[in-house]
Amino acid sequence: MTDTGVLLAICAYVLVMIGIGAWAARKVKNNHDFMLAGQRIGRLVLTGTLLATWTGAGTIMGRASFSYTYGPFASIFYSLGAPLGILIMYLFLAKRIRMHSKYTVPEIMQERYGSSVRVVTAVAILLAYTAIMSEQVRGLGYILHLTTGVSEDAAKVIGLVVIVFLAFAGGLISVAYTDAISALLITVGLAGGFVFVLVHVGGFGGLVDSLPADHTTWTGGLSPIQLAGYVLPTLLLILGDQNMYQRFSAASSPEVAKRSTLGFLFGDVFFYGAIIVLASSATVLLPAVQPDTAVLRLATDSLPGVLGGLLLMSATAFIITTGNSYLLSSAGNLVHDIYRSLSRKEENSRGELLLTRVAIVVLGVGAFAVGELFPGVLEIQVFSYTMYGAVVTPSLLATFLWKRATAAGCIASMVTGITATLVWEFALDKPHDWNSVLVALPLSVLALVLGSLATPSRRSGPVASPSVGEREQ
Repeated sequence: MTDTGVLLAICAYVLVMIGIGAWAARKVKNNHDFMLAGQRIGRLVLTGTLLATWTGAGTIMGRASFSYTYGPFASIFYSLGAPLGILIMYLFLAKRIRMHSKYTVPEIMQERYGSSVRVVTAVAILLAYTAIMSEQVRGLGYILHLTTGVSEDAAKVIGLVVIVFLAFAGGLISVAYTDAISALLITVGLAGGFVFVLVHVGGFGGLVDSLPADHTTWTGGLSPIQLAGYVLPTLLLILGDQNMYQRFSAASSPEVAKRSTLGFLFGDVFFYGAIIVLASSATVLLPAVQPDTAVLRLATDSLPGVLGGLLLMSATAFIITTGNSYLLSSAGNLVHDIYRSLSRKEENSRGELLLTRVAIVVLGVGAFAVGELFPGVLEIQVFSYTMYGAVVTPSLLATFLWKRATAAGCIASMVTGITATLVWEFALDKPHDWNSVLVALPLSVLALVLGSLATPSRRSGPVASPSVGEREQ
């Protein structure tokens, strides 16, 4: 396949996604349809949208960058966080989340702790999600730059427009169905690339024999504490990720929500394994490329044309599906959690729909700007996952698992987590080359415990209430 053929294939994929977005826009009657797809999503589509949402630029570029830099064995440890988190969701959380059926995580927090916690949680999520969205904009820019030759800046603008349109048009209906189709495409593309590259380097044995010596250790030259600094953000994010909670809430039943996590688990393990092999093989075949682009350059420089084109289409699918998902989710925070809490004006469902769409555009532009503050996708990934996982996840899990948690404890935890992350990352420039989660997480948990024990409990647990769909219908 020529460069023109690859470009046409990617354009065809993007046009199909846009077509689905336009179709989904006609299905949206109110904000309940827009945010939770009318709670009609079945198991197969739910599994696909969970998988495609979770595996974005952070996987195809961030995780590839780690594998390319530190080797496949260290990457196995790095990849343990997500499967462990998915297993915990299957055992303890998926059905509970569907039973609460909220638009956003801050709504769950308000139900337990009150409106002040809702606003603080929403601000923390916006900080994290804006950075995660910037990953996707940069990633899609890389792909368009490699396939078209246009400047990276212009390519990022084009990528931003595509991501914003898909979230803007059909909401979760659009996102869920484009995710499910993209998950199938990603599976085929990764499987084809995985088999070809593994044969080309002589199997697993040949790959290991060809790697630099420091790439064949279980830590990749990192200390155990440094390696933990990469594992923890992923585990913490997936346990509290609002995108996961929103999709479980959109399931047709609590049982569908729980069963879908099994397919999510198996797909996640396969995706991560394929990326580890592809990026590690790029270390051998393309030893001097930018780590972020290891898998992309493998597709353009080493794979046969058809396979290379399919892998680039898969990468495009990774990024677009994750980008529009996080954009839609964060727009919900801005409108439902911050605007609703601070404004006394009551909006009808169509009014909220308009506000949500405006928020999508504003946040998309903000994500583009934030991405310019970081040198690469891996750095954005670790920062954004920590900003969410160390700030939001401890208090969110306490909502379900610790009856003694209080509003004061949660606010203290989140403010401490945000402060510790920003100071460690930017003011101190990561002393000892430790990622900020190693400092922010224990301080955040300590603040949660001490703040809760020092103040009276407001409620003993989440209060059973009608789902959002029952309230609007």
